[in-house]
Amino acid sequence: MRSRPLMLMFEEPAGEVVDYDKAMARMVAMVEERQRDERPDTLWLLSHPAVYTIGRRTPSEHLPDPAHHIPVLETTRGGQLTYHGPGQLVGYLIVRLAPNEGVVDYIREVEHRLIAALDSLGIPAERRDTPPGSELLTGVWVARTNRKITSIGMRQSRAVTSHGFALNVDGDLQPWQWAVACGLPEVDMTSVARELGTVDPALVRRAIIEAFDAQP
Repeated sequence: MRSRPLMLMFEEPAGEVVDYDKAMARMVAMVEERQRDERPDTLWLLSHPAVYTIGRRTPSEHLPDPAHHIPVLETTRGGQLTYHGPGQLVGYLIVRLAPNEGVVDYIREVEHRLIAALDSLGIPAERRDTPPGSELLTGVWVARTNRKITSIGMRQSRAVTSHGFALNVDGDLQPWQWAVACGLPEVDMTSVARELGTVDPALVRRAIIEAFDAQP
């Protein structure tokens, strides 16, 4: 794993819940700035109000029942359906890829950094290789419980990444059960609070910052 210092950017105060559309507009602007070399590699940590986001390949049968009144928005990232909500830490990564590095290569690096962060919190975690012909297993899983704790979906444009990861910290996990997350009908989504019984969100943010070599 390469050492790649990042400038940690809080567009809103730490822990602020930012509307998804507003966050996407800001993320696009940051990507354009990075493409012009007007900003360094950036990690933006935030949360969103309750919303499902879907990739281009998400089948209609994976969508939630509209009776739950949670918006479903199409996004430009890779991957399938995911859920965002309060109590989840979202990290958008605006990073210039190295020569001959693809977005899948960088996703592997992101997985390993998140595993390091979770390990520092006392949660042994792992990434998984996808068997041929199976749905992608991109993300981070808790080794001892076989539950998925972090979703990852990214893309690249002109060698700069966008979107990123969503780590469940202490939010409501029920909305995950109202849809098919990550294209995996049997997946059991979990959170730091579920695995440890208690959690300090500030410590989780600090663990993420340190794992990505960002400046506090």
